[in-house]
This record gives sequence, C-alpha cells and structure tokens, in this order.
Amino acid sequence: MSRKRRQYNSEFKAKVALAPSRGEQTTSKIAARFEIHPTIVSQ
Repeated sequence: MSRKRRQYNSEFKAKVALAPSRGEQTTSKIAARFEIHPTIVSQ
C-alpha cells in the first residue's frame, strides 16, 4: 500500500516559509524541526 500525501494548511506553510528569513537555523535544522524534507523548505 502506498502512503497518503500530507496536506499542509496555509498557517503551517507560512511558518515554514518565514523560518529561513530569520537566519537563525540552517535549512536542515528547520526541516527537522517541522518534520519535512529540506527541499520543501527551499521551495
């Protein structure tokens, strides 16, 4: 059986999008904190 794709709400997307602009953490650490792949953070 295949896994269902996650659907993220707009609030979550905004948090992820604003996290790198603060410059406090690397992309990898941000991805780990939100439990997503690092590529999603850069997109």
